Amino acid sequence: MNRSQRSSLAVGVILVLLGVYFILANMVPQFNQWLNISYSWPTIIMAVGAGLLVLGLIVGAPDMAVPAVIVGGIGGILYYQNITGNWGSWAYMWTLIPGFSGIGMILAHVLGARDRYSLGSALDTIGTSLVMFIIFGAFFGAFKAFGDYWPLLLVAAGILIGLRTLLRPRKS
Repeated sequence: MNRSQRSSLAVGVILVLLGVYFILANMVPQFNQWLNISYSWPTIIMAVGAGLLVLGLIVGAPDMAVPAVIVGGIGGILYYQNITGNWGSWAYMWTLIPGFSGIGMILAHVLGARDRYSLGSALDTIGTSLVMFIIFGAFFGAFKAFGDYWPLLLVAAGILIGLRTLLRPRKS
């Protein structure tokens, strides 16, 4: 199957899935109650991310895993914020987006884009994202559950960065 045929197949699959969704929404009233779009609208964003991943798999473009995971991850953040009403968490939640790209890089590597994405750079991206999440979360009150001990997270992040720097092989 050539690239054009795979693209047409991907569009066809997406149209069939959309059609099934609308048929269920119109013919099964409980489906709309179960879905409850007022609370689960971010699932549409997560579904777009999943659709990008499926499209990339059908078309044979493993690189599509990176934007797919980013879009799906943003949908996950919005789902959390919508359910909890904690919209102020965006002050530190945005720092997870580079981590989503790192996860997408790992997935793309596994799916066949080994020449483009190295696992080391993907793990560095995820680590940087988590450290930023800890730092911004600490300043914006994400870790109130830790009480007075939240600065230990900053100390742990600093130790991890230092150890990673010391243990990394040096280039000659």
